[in-house]
Amino acid sequence: MLDLGSMPLANALVAADELDEPEDRFPLALAFCSECRLAQITEPVSPDLLFRDYAYFSSVSDAMVEHARRLVDEVIRRVGLDKASLVVELASNDGYLLQHYVEREIPVLGIEPARNIAEVAAARGVPTIAEFFGADLADQLARSGRLADVVHAHNVLAHVPDVHGFVAGIAKVLKPTGLAVIETPYVRDLVDRLEFDTIYHEHVYYYSLSSLARLFGQHGLAIVDVERIAIHGGSLRVYAAHEGSRTPDLAVAQLLEEEEASGVTRREYFVGFGQRVGALGEELHRVLADFRSRGDSMAGYGAAAKGTVLLNAFGIGADILDFVADRSPHKQGYYVPGVHIPIVPSERLVEAMPDATLLLAWNFAEEILEQQRQYRNLGGRFIIPGPTVEVL
Repeated sequence: MLDLGSMPLANALVAADELDEPEDRFPLALAFCSECRLAQITEPVSPDLLFRDYAYFSSVSDAMVEHARRLVDEVIRRVGLDKASLVVELASNDGYLLQHYVEREIPVLGIEPARNIAEVAAARGVPTIAEFFGADLADQLARSGRLADVVHAHNVLAHVPDVHGFVAGIAKVLKPTGLAVIETPYVRDLVDRLEFDTIYHEHVYYYSLSSLARLFGQHGLAIVDVERIAIHGGSLRVYAAHEGSRTPDLAVAQLLEEEEASGVTRREYFVGFGQRVGALGEELHRVLADFRSRGDSMAGYGAAAKGTVLLNAFGIGADILDFVADRSPHKQGYYVPGVHIPIVPSERLVEAMPDATLLLAWNFAEEILEQQRQYRNLGGRFIIPGPTVEVL
């Protein structure tokens, strides 16, 4: 569908003393398998290289924390959790979600392979195992009697090369009457909204409901409900349970039928995606060139993984953007992989007042535009890079 060539790892931020050293680069191409109906990159990278030390902390985003709080309220209501229950989250990050259960005195267990992030979660009062989740760890949990009433897995299923071991693990740790809650970016939104910059080495798979239903069915799990949600540019939230334990909601059959009608289960749906990405790059370069021709200064906002992809794919470097501002103190002082643009605190935007700012973390556009109201009121403009280029 799309070949982005040789790309650096999207979250492998570069320290100042590493700027002259060669960076690891890996092929990045997206393909579609007609048999399993699954979009996927062609060459995965070792999870140990990607996730043992990680730069993304979910709690930096107020929107993510609020999204998690609302979901926890819904799950408690739906399942009827209490102090005798157990909630397990896979890839629990810094405890941004499980903390809401802790506040309600519901026992939790986080599983997070990034040791630096697991330490932050533990300090927050969220017990966390700093390991990758799979069938082996699931066996250990089951043998110790730690079976879950609810298993959360948010924005992780796309990251797992051994997806069969991961889903088999969910089946092992989920109580017979338990419920798994999974959120993952929706491939239809990726294609329809031209969200090509969500394609990076951490994201091995790009799911439809059809591919998810096939995958979970191979491990004795059935999808019993589904929602389309706005988070991360458009995602699916699916609820899965042991086959026969719950009656599927009508929404599941309806979306499966809709996908079949839309063509997302067939390769023809993806034809032309690469050409559309190329056209977007040309459009963005024209807009940036217009600003430069007037002598305007430019910066970026949001040192997100998707920003690394967009900047490298379109060849936008330090000769165009003076800096990339970011709210996360864990990223400040580093440089964007590949293009080596410095990452500075978000306050720098108002201090430096670039004439235009390329919004790289567009999935949090509403939150960022509100946070940077002063910059906009002083005359600063944001460039939204897709699905068509827009200047606000």
